[in-house]
Amino acid sequence: MTAAVQKLKDLVDSSRSMVFFGGAGVSTESGIPDFRSTDGLYHQQWHYPPEVILSHTFYESNPAEFFRFYRAKLLAPDAKPNAAHRKLAQWEQEGKLAAVITQNIDGLHQAAGSKHVLELHGSVHRNYCEKCGKFYDLDYILHTEGIPRCSCGGTIKPDVVLYEESLNQNTLNESIRLISEADLLIIGGTSLNVWPAAGLINYYRGRHLVLINKSPVARDLSADLVITDPIAATLDQL
Repeated sequence: MTAAVQKLKDLVDSSRSMVFFGGAGVSTESGIPDFRSTDGLYHQQWHYPPEVILSHTFYESNPAEFFRFYRAKLLAPDAKPNAAHRKLAQWEQEGKLAAVITQNIDGLHQAAGSKHVLELHGSVHRNYCEKCGKFYDLDYILHTEGIPRCSCGGTIKPDVVLYEESLNQNTLNESIRLISEADLLIIGGTSLNVWPAAGLINYYRGRHLVLINKSPVARDLSADLVITDPIAATLDQL
């Protein structure tokens, strides 16, 4: 165990109200790629940036292309929780962790056993008919082609927050409350580029701030501890 990981362990052990704020990097070690990263295949298949395709305007104007990208890049039904997801669930069960606040939409925190998960950007596991409101699960979407349709004929929209859409206000308020009441905030697997989610950490007033991310973040956090190793590999040592 490195000195940094030992310090993290000491901070966790002394905390009485810990909150975890995570992003895409938490799930990359489960095989889910960060869709914002670019590669040759990406450029060959799509003619628009992810931020354009995953916007409300594009969803409304070109739903077929939206769902083609959505199924190919955002759905990973075979992905399993990694050591980071499992450790966070363990901390919650032990009464150490008050909540997980995540920007991810993959549901892996719940799959690992976490109960108090605030999904800022929604979840691929929830899908609703825009016409009648009927619920559909991920499996249904996976077994459709083109634009998924409800039995009533309406379009089935994933319950994920697209660009140009607002975050759920109740989720935001609860996240602010939890962060403001925490004595230890661990930020993991996020470069803090996505707003307004990234702005939630401004409400933190606790004793210790920890950042675990492989690349530099978009802002100076003055963290008590910075670890630049993969988060699953880091938490697996605790």
